[in-house]
Amino acid sequence: MLAAVLASLDDDKAEDIVSIDLQGKTPMADHLVVASGRSQRHVSAVADHLVRKLKEAGFGRADVEGLNQADWVLIDAGDVVVHIFRPEVREFYKLEKMWAADIPPDAQHH
Repeated sequence: MLAAVLASLDDDKAEDIVSIDLQGKTPMADHLVVASGRSQRHVSAVADHLVRKLKEAGFGRADVEGLNQADWVLIDAGDVVVHIFRPEVREFYKLEKMWAADIPPDAQHH
């Protein structure tokens, strides 16, 4: 599922994609993926496409929150939780820093 998420984000030109391995850190999910969109429209499109692609790939229907405002969209696909932000909102919350003080350089995908 992680590969499908990363491919979808990359295809839709999401920016600053970071994948954090949560296995053994929380029962919430195995992976946390954080990405940015350039605008509310871009965030919305990236999120909408990702949810559709996950469903088409047989991963079921993901829970989605925040799609109407599209400042911060949360997609809970079970094993993988995805946060897609507008850049200013991402900078404000610094979510990935909360989960991984030291994100290894190989965790960043562009």
